[in-house]
Amino acid sequence: MDKSDSSQPDTDKQSRFITIRVDPASIWKIIGAILITMLSLWVIGEASHLLVIVALSFFFSLALQPAVLRLTTKYGWRRGSAVGVIYLIGFLGVVLMLVVLIPAIVQLAQTIGSHASEWVANVASWLDRNFGVTVSDSITGGDWSSEIDDRIIEWAQGGGIGSILGVATTGLGLIFDIATIAMFTFYFTADAERLQRTVLSLVKPENQYRVGWTWNQAVIQTGGYFYSRMLLMLINGFGFFITMVIVGVPVAISIPLALIAGFIAAFIPAIGTYLGSAIPIAVTLGLQGLVPAAVVLAYALVYQQIENYWLSPKISSKTMTLNGAVAFGGALAGGAIAGPLGAFVALPVAALITSLVSNFVTHYEVEYDFSFDSAKDVAATHESATRSDDG
Repeated sequence: MDKSDSSQPDTDKQSRFITIRVDPASIWKIIGAILITMLSLWVIGEASHLLVIVALSFFFSLALQPAVLRLTTKYGWRRGSAVGVIYLIGFLGVVLMLVVLIPAIVQLAQTIGSHASEWVANVASWLDRNFGVTVSDSITGGDWSSEIDDRIIEWAQGGGIGSILGVATTGLGLIFDIATIAMFTFYFTADAERLQRTVLSLVKPENQYRVGWTWNQAVIQTGGYFYSRMLLMLINGFGFFITMVIVGVPVAISIPLALIAGFIAAFIPAIGTYLGSAIPIAVTLGLQGLVPAAVVLAYALVYQQIENYWLSPKISSKTMTLNGAVAFGGALAGGAIAGPLGAFVALPVAALITSLVSNFVTHYEVEYDFSFDSAKDVAATHESATRSDDG
């Protein structure tokens, strides 16, 4: 009896402990997995710039696919030749734009500089006359040209050469990035069919349809987005140009203002027209006065309605269909994640996600009716629902 009693506490004590045995090979596997993960994160961090370049190149390749497919299927061109012709047309367009824009931008800057003091004085007079706000004479009556010269001398003495070298280095880096994107885009576009077959060969046969359909949708949405936006940019820019010339703005100044306004209006959703029209309206106000500026503002307001209710549905009906709120939210999200380039790329990505959701998510018929003719219908529906719950 005593012996059993003495052994009982030892048994209880042993039962409180759990023996865990770890295989040494498992420890080394865990350590290896951690090291591989850390190494992968380090590589991704170091190669993040290259990954962004490759992603942008693939995105631009998707945008070029519709034009390349049209040249290859309708005219029988080889893919490499089609991409080369598109590159040549784009290069000539950029050169022509620079030849036209650089003198125009220089003249615009000179015009703004020569009229800046007058504009500030007019604004100060208007504020004093209508709101009783007095602006300092040092702002309205100062010699702006001599002030600018002094600032240039200070900038040169305070490290201007270093700033020039920094700008030159940044410019060379930008040129290298553009050349790299152009090269990757060319190969992605020219070898698109081979690349697609390679990717599909890595996917199970039962999933190849979905991957292929998603790839085709990416081409349709991205290409449709770019071509429809470019067309809207040209239409709106031409309208701005004609309107500003009519109200008396010089042609050389109207060209860059129209291009800037058209680009911002086309590629920034919802509020792009109003943001893009701010600069032409301000310059027209300074050069020609209040009435011509009001005419440019009226054009912007009228065009916005025409684009919303007629142009955009007509142009985008066969390309990219995207809800306005989704487009605006997608642009904000893309800008928050990747800056201006993210906002630029966000819309076709949002359209692609919308297409995937609409095709791969199960939808059910809505049986509940949300429409009511009057408050009595609401009360009757609520009463019938209450009775059914009581029953």
